[in-house]
Amino acid sequence: MLHRLPPSNVKIIERKKGSVRMMAPQFVKPYVKSNKNDKLDAEAICEAVQRPSMRFVPIKSIEQQDLQSLHRIRSMVVAGRTALINQTRGLLMEYGIVLPKGPSHLRTQLPEIIEDTENGTTVELREMLRGLRDELVHMDERIDGYNAKIKGISQQNESCRLLQSIPGIGPLIATALIAAVGDVSVFKNGREMAAWLGLVPRQHSTGGKIQLLGISKRGDSYLRMLLVHGSRAALIHASKKEDRLSRWATELEERRGWNIATVALAAKNVSIAWALLSKGEAFKVSGATHV
Repeated sequence: MLHRLPPSNVKIIERKKGSVRMMAPQFVKPYVKSNKNDKLDAEAICEAVQRPSMRFVPIKSIEQQDLQSLHRIRSMVVAGRTALINQTRGLLMEYGIVLPKGPSHLRTQLPEIIEDTENGTTVELREMLRGLRDELVHMDERIDGYNAKIKGISQQNESCRLLQSIPGIGPLIATALIAAVGDVSVFKNGREMAAWLGLVPRQHSTGGKIQLLGISKRGDSYLRMLLVHGSRAALIHASKKEDRLSRWATELEERRGWNIATVALAAKNVSIAWALLSKGEAFKVSGATHV
C-alpha cells in the first residue's frame, strides 16, 4: 500500500484482510516499467513489496493520530501568533514606532502604545491595535493550554517518561517522537531511525571514493526541527557537565563547529531514544537539560 492511504482505510483493511504493510511512493516508482496506470501501479507494488530491502512505513494507532493532531494544531497556532506579531510590528513601523525584535518587547510595550495619544498614532489605529492585542492574548492562552495538555500526556505515558531522561528531550519532543514513530521495532537500529528522520548525511560516492554531504532532511520536518532545537539547548549546557555524552558533544563542537555538533547530537539522541524504547530503560545520566 502507498503511505498516503488514510489511516482509517488502513484500519478497515486490517479488520477484513489481516496485516497491512505501507510503502512510500518514491520507493515503489522505480518498479513502474512504463507509463502510469492502475494496472502497472499494481504490478509495481507487488514487485516492490517482495524485495527484502524494501522499507515500510509504520502504521499509526488512533492514539498516535490524536497526539499528532494535537501537535499540528499547536504548531498552526504558534505560526499564526508569529505572523500576528510580525504584522503588528510592521504596522507600527509605518507610524515611526520601531520595537526591538522578540515577542516579549511587543507584549510589554503594546499596551503603552495603545494608551499613548501623543505617539503619532491615530484613534483608528489604536482601536485596531487593541483587537490585535486581544487576539495575541487569546493565542498565548491557547498555546499554554496545548503545552499543558502535552505535558500531562508525557507524564502519563511510560515511553515519554523514558525519552525525557535523555538530555535535550522534554515533553514536546517526547510526545512528538512517540506520535511519529510509535513502535521502534520497525527500525533495525538507532541509526536507521535517525536516517528516517533525515538527520544523517547524504552520500554521493563512486569509484570507491566516499563523499558525504549535508543531512538528507527526509521524513518529518517538524520533529526534526524539535530535535535540533532540543539538542541546541542541551549543547549550551554540555560544557558544564562531565558525563560521557556531554564531553563527546563539547569535543565535537570544538572540532567541527556549533551547527554540526548540534545536528550530530540530535542524531545521537534519536539513536539513544531507539535503544531506550527497545530495552524499556531510562537514560542513566543526571542533570539532563529538558526543552
